[in-house]
Amino acid sequence: MEKYEKLEKVGEGTYGKVYKAKDKLTGQLVALKKTRLQMDEEGIPPTALREVSLLQMLSQSLYVVRLLSVEHVDANNSGDESKSNLYLVFEFLDTDLKKFIDSHRKGPNPRPLSPSLIQSFLFQLCKGVAHCHSHGVLHRDLKPQNLLLDQEKGILKVADLGLGRAFTVPLKSYTHEIVTLWYRAPEVLLGSTHYSIAIDMWSVGCIFAEMSRRQALFPGDSEFQQLLHIFRLLGTPTEEQWPGVTSLRDWHVYPKWEPHNLARAVPSLGPQGVDLLSKMLKYDPAERISAKAAMDHPFFDSLDKSQF
Repeated sequence: MEKYEKLEKVGEGTYGKVYKAKDKLTGQLVALKKTRLQMDEEGIPPTALREVSLLQMLSQSLYVVRLLSVEHVDANNSGDESKSNLYLVFEFLDTDLKKFIDSHRKGPNPRPLSPSLIQSFLFQLCKGVAHCHSHGVLHRDLKPQNLLLDQEKGILKVADLGLGRAFTVPLKSYTHEIVTLWYRAPEVLLGSTHYSIAIDMWSVGCIFAEMSRRQALFPGDSEFQQLLHIFRLLGTPTEEQWPGVTSLRDWHVYPKWEPHNLARAVPSLGPQGVDLLSKMLKYDPAERISAKAAMDHPFFDSLDKSQF
């Protein structure tokens, strides 16, 4: 790790600390993600190796944060060979979609995100997510904080495909803050154990709405409240709409709300945007639009796709 000069701690991800650092040789800014590993007899656990090689493969897309290298450092030389650190070295981007939306909502110059910017960011998000899905990888925790921006080039990149897929969706982060539920699909909230790429598309829909509204669509602070937010807007799901919903592990009898007009929740989105959003927020995961299909939706007709 002598190659890098740590500049500051920029956060604690779900799986460990994250530092902003500089490559001493090239001057390139990088993000170092430190991950504690439980070593087994043979060294680095195969699950971790698989995760890393998946990350390396996925990061060949421009719309996924690039993993530049992986450094393995034996933790303290106190003879405890079972603990070991893996540093993942990523390209560094200084802002994310959450900070970007916040800067348009508060601060000295509050203003909406331009429709063309929303269109471009959403297309890139779908492209990055489609890339992951085409390799059989679910992200499982898409949210604005995990979408990094290169503002000069207008590029959005999916980040924090944590070392987490070998495990489960974390309920608390590494630093004990509650992981946000605002972007979590209803089938996950209702305790479904079989989920698919559709869980990421629900999150993409929530993020799309948030870019338009500049505030979260479903800001629940518990799993129960989260479901109520969703049901109040979209209507309480029925067996007709979503076969099997009432047999999910955490289903209870909920008040029967009628669906509201989705357009009222996103007043600045035009009809095509509302149509695409409604396809991302379908209750039945089997009916939810895929990332690949979303890229062909008429909402993107006016976008010059050749630039991507």
